[in-house]
Amino acid sequence: MSEQEKELREEEETEEGIVKTGADAAADAKKQEQEPNAAGGNNTESDSEKAPAADEEEASDEEVIPDESDAEDETETHEGKKSWAERRAEKKAAKQDKKTDAMKEQIEQLEDKVKRQLAEFENFRNRTEKEKQIMFETGARSVIEKILPIVDNFERGFASVDPEDKNDAFVEGMNMVYRQLMTELDNLGVKPIEAVGKEFDPNLHNAVMQVESDEYESGIVAQELQKGYTYRDTVVRHSMVSVVQ
Repeated sequence: MSEQEKELREEEETEEGIVKTGADAAADAKKQEQEPNAAGGNNTESDSEKAPAADEEEASDEEVIPDESDAEDETETHEGKKSWAERRAEKKAAKQDKKTDAMKEQIEQLEDKVKRQLAEFENFRNRTEKEKQIMFETGARSVIEKILPIVDNFERGFASVDPEDKNDAFVEGMNMVYRQLMTELDNLGVKPIEAVGKEFDPNLHNAVMQVESDEYESGIVAQELQKGYTYRDTVVRHSMVSVVQ
């Protein structure tokens, strides 16, 4: 390539660079113009957004100021709530009183039931004790009735002994047994019934015959044929007697 052609090409490239540089500058200038507009638009929107916030702040400041009518409504509402609470408390107290009365009534019924049971138990114990005593006395009477004929035999035997033989050792021994037997019967409550010289008593005496007597008046027991006995103030065996007519 010749030097003329090189210089011509360099000049063309220089001119293209200048043109390109101018176009770039114009584009940059245009871009700068658009950016301020965009920035301005954003500021506008932010200002528009900030404005309502300021209005809301002002509105909130206005709402903070209390109103007398609102205060009165709140007082009435509080009084209404208070009266409702009182009614609820009264209802609860009435329910509690009703429950307490029911419990008191139940307690009274249980106490009455316990008293009745205690009274029935006391009566049962007394009745059982009485029945036991009667059974014991019945058994004792039965044993005493079986012993009394032995006593009668001892007395008949002593009545048949000669006065000369009363100091005999055998007689003394039998007499000691007789006295011991009579002592034990006396300790048990067995007592002989008095008959001779006493007025006839059908509850104690059994009259088997009538006799004449100058010693006793009419209706008096003159002779005892068989001795009678009582056990704890009840007759075990009546006395067999003869009564003056």
